Amino acid sequence: MSSLTEMPAETVRKLKGVFFDIDDTFTSSGKILPAAFKALWNLKESGLMVVPVTGRPAGWCDHIARMWPVDAVVGENGAFYFWYDTLENRLKRRFLDSLEIRKANRCRLDRLKEEILSMVPGAATASDQAYREVDLAIDYCEDVIPLDSTSVETICSIFKRHGAECKVSSIHVNGWFGRYDKLAMISIFLRERMGLEFALCRDNFVFCGDSPNDEPLFEAFPCSVGVRNVLRFTGCMQRLPTYITNEESGKGFAELAALLLKLRKQ
Repeated sequence: MSSLTEMPAETVRKLKGVFFDIDDTFTSSGKILPAAFKALWNLKESGLMVVPVTGRPAGWCDHIARMWPVDAVVGENGAFYFWYDTLENRLKRRFLDSLEIRKANRCRLDRLKEEILSMVPGAATASDQAYREVDLAIDYCEDVIPLDSTSVETICSIFKRHGAECKVSSIHVNGWFGRYDKLAMISIFLRERMGLEFALCRDNFVFCGDSPNDEPLFEAFPCSVGVRNVLRFTGCMQRLPTYITNEESGKGFAELAALLLKLRKQ
């Protein structure tokens, strides 16, 4: 990983937008700092497209798409994207799977939940689970006493044994049925909403994240950035971001935004 300050101006001048994780990338210890939210507004007002890409639930994404200065939001690790249609003045939702498939998968996940909670002492369903449409989030350190790496690995192994996909974020283990991820939904969003093919335009976007569930995006985006706290996970990651900020979490996001806006003017 190179220092963020080494990002070339010519790379930045090609950028059309910013995709970014939320928890511990945009937020700091669960809060949105004034500097981070101001940075988001600055990016949006500069003309760059801004899209958060998160494992957080549909209920949160409804609020984000309506009230944050964003062009869309990808949620539940790629299960959908939401955007606010300013011409029709209403929220629109694009799920990958049909309602029937989502209902069937929810029943399977409910059974998995019981197994995980009985097998992993201290684990709990995430406090935002009631607002989720597609996945199951197991809390390993947000609102519970932090679990050790062995417990996290056990949660992942249970998901995988039943044929579910799973990703470890900085706070949850998210599991779901279906072959999708954040990158796949970003590609769908770009094609459907922007008329762009990701393979042909990936140099025109930057991704910023902080944890193992961001690895596919660190690999896919040539211009990928990790906020400083990504160092917490580098020992268990194979694909690291191209650049790293000096600051952690929301301050790191603000650092990235300031650099992008500065170099775009050169």
